[in-house]
Amino acid sequence: MRMFVRRDFVSAYKQTILGPLWFFIQPLLTTLTFTVIFGNVAKISTDGLPHMVFYMSGITIWNYFSETLTATSNTFIQNANLFGKVYFPRLVMPITRVVSGLMKFGIQFLLFLLFIVYYMNTGAPVKPDLYGILLVTPLVLLIMAGIGLGIGMILSALTTKYRDLVFLITFGIQLLMYATPVIYPMSSMTSKYKWIIEANPLSWIVEAFRKVYLGTGLLDWNGILYSFGFMAVILLAGIIIFNKVERTFIDNV
Repeated sequence: MRMFVRRDFVSAYKQTILGPLWFFIQPLLTTLTFTVIFGNVAKISTDGLPHMVFYMSGITIWNYFSETLTATSNTFIQNANLFGKVYFPRLVMPITRVVSGLMKFGIQFLLFLLFIVYYMNTGAPVKPDLYGILLVTPLVLLIMAGIGLGIGMILSALTTKYRDLVFLITFGIQLLMYATPVIYPMSSMTSKYKWIIEANPLSWIVEAFRKVYLGTGLLDWNGILYSFGFMAVILLAGIIIFNKVERTFIDNV
């Protein structure tokens, strides 16, 4: 696993000019885009928070989930040659994606912390909760990783037979982001559509993350418990399906 994590980290930007700087550039450009389009043009509420730090909070945690899911969903297709040559526990590969994604999250998280410090010094209503951070952050990462890993393993099993899913995954993740309070607070939703957002287990995680770091959001332990239960079910289903398919997938790939 250590070897695969190093491979993922090094090979991603090995032949690029800026290298690991892309870990900072990507979320920063996305945050700027969201600020211009959703903050200045569409004027979507951010619960009184500065646009940049509000969008950065959602992007930071969402990127970890989306990249974990995307990378895991390609496990069988991308590693077919390796799987066909040597045996090792196949679950190592999707778990490796979770760990390597955590390293990337750590780098982007440092950028997010710099945003928090800057806006606190400008007098913006950014109020981190230290005890909440210590309690919620590990739980948020666990649930995000578990859901991304579980769904990713299910999709990786399905893509061995149905290659169309490869093209739908990225599009589906983008749609899911709009059903998650990444670019808007849950408090801004009307009762007509709020139930859809509340049914999304990722919504409670993003809101909790924003609440403990920025002081604005919704920290609902019932919602987090619901998200944890969803994670446990989807992760168990993913492991079962993954282990079943890995015995015969080489014939399909």
